[in-house]
Amino acid sequence: MSEPETSGTNPSQPRPVRLRDALLRARIEAADRTGVVVDLRDAEVARLEILNDALDPLFAQVPDRIDLFDRGISQGDTPRLWIDVVAHIMMGRDKRQYRFVQDTRFGRIVLAESHDTAVIVDAVTDYVARRIIEREHAMVVPSEPKQEAAAPPRRSRLWPFVFGFILGAAALFGVAVLAALRSW
Repeated sequence: MSEPETSGTNPSQPRPVRLRDALLRARIEAADRTGVVVDLRDAEVARLEILNDALDPLFAQVPDRIDLFDRGISQGDTPRLWIDVVAHIMMGRDKRQYRFVQDTRFGRIVLAESHDTAVIVDAVTDYVARRIIEREHAMVVPSEPKQEAAAPPRRSRLWPFVFGFILGAAALFGVAVLAALRSW
């Protein structure tokens, strides 16, 4: 009985005799899976860095006085290439497709999605141009202030009150007269 027993399903593999051996095998399997995940994340970051380099000529043309854009790669659980505070590029589910998204108050919208770097660069170029125009519109001060519409003339609230008071008094007088006539 010095040899470990084998399980009935697969007689070629020895069944773990001790918990320590089973834990060691489980740790090795987990390390292999973690290595695959790290390799995938590194591949995502590498593809985002390639796209970031392709965007360098675009951001070199943005004037220095415009500080809307803060481009950089964040390396979290999901690596992202940030264009500004609300727009970023991440890899799609297949890890080869770029997905350019914008966060809005109504949720996240996909601005562009492609395997091709040039398509995403064009979409980012359009986005940057729109944001610069929005900024220019926000910075412009209107030359003439809008005139407020004339307020409608205030009507006196005294006459409706007096009329209601008189009607109420007449109604009470009428009820009193009817009550007096019934008691006769």
